[in-house]
Amino acid sequence: MGFFHSFFHPVPDTGFSPLIRRVRTYGRLIKFSHTLFALPFALAAVLLAHRSHSVTWPVLFWILVAMASARSAAMGFNRYADFEFDRRNPRTSGRPLVQGQISKNAVLVFIAASSLIFLLSAAALNPLCFVLSGPVLVVLFFYSYTKRFTAYSHLILGFAIGLAPAGAWIAATGSLDPRICLLSFALMTYIAGFDILYACQDVEFDRQEKLHSLPASRGIRKALAISAMLHVGTFLLLVAVHVAFHLGPLYLFFTCIISALLLVEHLLVRPDNLANVNVAFFHVNSAISILLFLGVLADTWFS
Repeated sequence: MGFFHSFFHPVPDTGFSPLIRRVRTYGRLIKFSHTLFALPFALAAVLLAHRSHSVTWPVLFWILVAMASARSAAMGFNRYADFEFDRRNPRTSGRPLVQGQISKNAVLVFIAASSLIFLLSAAALNPLCFVLSGPVLVVLFFYSYTKRFTAYSHLILGFAIGLAPAGAWIAATGSLDPRICLLSFALMTYIAGFDILYACQDVEFDRQEKLHSLPASRGIRKALAISAMLHVGTFLLLVAVHVAFHLGPLYLFFTCIISALLLVEHLLVRPDNLANVNVAFFHVNSAISILLFLGVLADTWFS
């Protein structure tokens, strides 16, 4: 019992059973709610693939397992790699690993288990998915170190998460169609754009710790302008998806709503007022991802 006690530090009593408390703590560790940012894009790719390739329920199941496990491994690794920075940053000092609610050894076990589940789910899908699963994990883990040497870490994060639609397409069809890369690039610019907004909160800390981000290196005003340009690119790429897959007016309708929300996001976050960053990050971005999926779903259903 002593070994397991040192491996998994107890979580403060909150009235829940130990198992539920543990699950909640791990959910906070990997920010499980942020799954809404990328998962709807991957599911949209599955719907697009289903138009020409019949996607079975077992395939969909393994895609969901792969998505969840890859993200869990990546977030766990990020928390482990950034432990010292998170400990010194007032904004992140309350995270479970920093607070000792989870031990560093336990996080390593969590990363290894999540990675193994991802590799097994990729193998269950098709040979190409399995071959690519290792390099995907390398890309996901590599991102955690990019802020140490480049201000363009936001783009690398976008690229890593942007692999999701292409990966879902390969999982569903066994091959890569260049058209789905448009959706991957849309997710890439979308993620990179709002990650720049989120990084505006840590400008002083990043400069103090010699960490690189666009807000810290270029200033908040220029960083917000770059973020806006990336989100214009997101809109144009979503329109390109419409053309490439011959989608109908319903998809365009949802795309227009997404463009309006992107505009709202940039109106909420101003160089002289960062108070609404969390509103833009959590609420607006979750809505955008879900609307993208609903747009593809509605177009698929009614066509």
